[in-house]
Amino acid sequence: MAGKLPMGTKELMRAKIMEMVKQGNITLVEASVKLRISYRQGKRIYARYKSEGDAGLIHRNQGRPSNNQKEENLRELAIQAYNDNYPDFGPTFAAEKLAEREGLIVDHETLRRWLLAENLWKRKRRSNQFRSRRDRKERFGELVQFDGSHHDWFEGRREKCCLMNMVDDATGKTLGFLSEQETTVSAMELLWLWIRTYGIPQAVYCDRKNAFVLDREPTIEEQLNGIDPRSPFELACDKLGIEVIVARSPQAKGRVERNHAVYQDRFVKELRLRDISTIEEANFYLAQEYLPGINKKLARLPKETEDAHAPLLSNPDLRDIFCFEHRRVVSKDFVIQFEKHLFQIDRDSLPRPRPGDKVTVKKWIDDSIHIYWNKKPLLVQEILTPQKKECHPLISA
Repeated sequence: MAGKLPMGTKELMRAKIMEMVKQGNITLVEASVKLRISYRQGKRIYARYKSEGDAGLIHRNQGRPSNNQKEENLRELAIQAYNDNYPDFGPTFAAEKLAEREGLIVDHETLRRWLLAENLWKRKRRSNQFRSRRDRKERFGELVQFDGSHHDWFEGRREKCCLMNMVDDATGKTLGFLSEQETTVSAMELLWLWIRTYGIPQAVYCDRKNAFVLDREPTIEEQLNGIDPRSPFELACDKLGIEVIVARSPQAKGRVERNHAVYQDRFVKELRLRDISTIEEANFYLAQEYLPGINKKLARLPKETEDAHAPLLSNPDLRDIFCFEHRRVVSKDFVIQFEKHLFQIDRDSLPRPRPGDKVTVKKWIDDSIHIYWNKKPLLVQEILTPQKKECHPLISA
């Protein structure tokens, strides 16, 4: 009969003995002894025989592909997908993408063995160099490491740019965005974003780049006035009560440096898979998908549950904190000059400084200019200076 599975010697013997039980020639106990099985197993076999006949005695896996065959098929599909789409991915990341994008569920260690057997992956030897690692801080927000990473994030699809990155020391939680360069403005913008997201950290750990600290000796005037030269980034941190700790070497910022390596591996490949080629698209993907996913996957719980971040209790205007401050002297005609701009102090601005007084000019990171005297905003009007007309030398002659 079409579709009927053949019975082996074992199944034929069981069918003969179970038929004898059915006819009442022997008991089920005697049948179990003859078949050298337990009475419980004999009951199960006899129940299947009564309901299904001879077909109930055939092994359930007969006619089905073996587990070995299934694994071999999965292996072929996984290797093919790896070669086509993920040839430079590590086994762990590749296994995630095979499940997410191809619907192939493979344990990363199994995939590692397959790739090694096919010479598609080489074991990476760890360095034997001994380093004594600093213990993590115990609370989220107690210390945040801060750094920029210049890299070919788009693999030649556009110019190189910089990842501005912050990593919490206690948890490994990360926050960042791509910027054209590692600048004071981009550093301020990232710290501002962290504060809006989590609160004010107790301390930031950065290196001696000009974007973060002012790495020079004080001038004679600063020494006479007892002024410690500070960068705009440091001044903003001072106003918020954030301690700035300067690292002496890249190894001292090990957490953020290792986090850069994760970005340079996973983030670069994610951009490639999505064919993202602009900073704007990359930052949108970072905020919406990559950062939530990587923090869920890699961040750990802190030793202490108490959050070390301070809230913005007084609700300050962060634009007035993350800015560039300059001192200027009021001229005899109540004009303040800053860069290429002239500002006339409004007559209605009371009290107002006198000629010779010093005022504070703040340039916000949106390039708008704001002037203060005795910590209060001054009413000013910008004086539009007429531009000189350039004459062609032949015409002027």
